[in-house]
Amino acid sequence: MHLIYGINSVSEALKTRGRAFEFVSIAKERHDLRLQRLIEECRRMGLPVRFMARAELDRLAGNVAHQGVVAVTSAKQYSDIDDVIAAKRGTYSLVVILDGLEDPHNLGAIIRTSDAAAADGLIIPERRAAGVSGTVTKVSSGATAHVPIARVSNVARTLQDLKTRNFWIVGLDERAPETYDSVDFNMNCALVLGSEGKGLHELVKRHCDFLVSIP
Repeated sequence: MHLIYGINSVSEALKTRGRAFEFVSIAKERHDLRLQRLIEECRRMGLPVRFMARAELDRLAGNVAHQGVVAVTSAKQYSDIDDVIAAKRGTYSLVVILDGLEDPHNLGAIIRTSDAAAADGLIIPERRAAGVSGTVTKVSSGATAHVPIARVSNVARTLQDLKTRNFWIVGLDERAPETYDSVDFNMNCALVLGSEGKGLHELVKRHCDFLVSIP
C-alpha cells in the first residue's frame, strides 16, 4: 500500500494516471471548492471515495499534514534511464542524479525544483537512499507524477553510460574552486548532487567532467 496525501499531490497523480488507485479518503469535516473538484474528478474516473472522520484520516496518513485528502495507491512505477533521456524538454538534455540523498523532504524539494527548471528527469540509487514515498510526493507538490525518475544499482557506472551518450557530467562539491556559473550549460548535462552528510562519493567525483560549488 502506498499513500499520497494533499490536494495538489493527489490531483497531479490523477492527471497522469501512472498509478492504480484503490480509493481516495476525504475528511468529512472539510468542505471547499478545491476538494469538491477533486471528489468530482474521482467519481468521473470511477474511483471509490471514502469519507472519514479527521481522526481516522490522521491515523491512515500517520499524522502528517494531508489537507483532508489521502489516496491509497500502488507504488510509483520507476522509469528506465532510456525513458528519462527520451523525455528531453529543451535543446539540450538535463538529467539530475542523486548520489545517496537520504532525506525524503530534500528529495521532494529537488524533484519540485527539477520540474520547475525543466529537467528531463532524475536518477536515484536503489539502495541507501530515499525513494519516492508519500512524504516525497507531498513535498514535491505532485511533481513526482510527471517527472520521470529512474533507479539504478550503481551511480558511477551510470555516469560512464551517460558519457557514451554524449552527456557531460557536472558534480556539485562544496570544496570545488570553480562555481556553477563558470560552466556553460549549453550541452547535454547530468548534474550530480551528493548526500546531505558526505557529499559525492570519491568514485563518483572521478567520473565528473566538472566539479563546481554553489557560493
